[in-house]
Amino acid sequence: MSETVNCKEACINGCILGDRCPNLEYLAATRKFLQDTSIDKILEIAANRFFPKEIETEGDRPH
Repeated sequence: MSETVNCKEACINGCILGDRCPNLEYLAATRKFLQDTSIDKILEIAANRFFPKEIETEGDRPH
């Protein structure tokens, strides 16, 4: 029987499953993203995620 782990709760200080972790593919992709992306770009992505720019339409612009 396979072990089921709630990673959000159990792995707050690091993965407890090691090589058996079902999320290893995401770890590799995350490491590549962090290695290939500047900190400025990461901060821009974060800012846009939490503070999205309001989309102005022609009718919304002040006259």
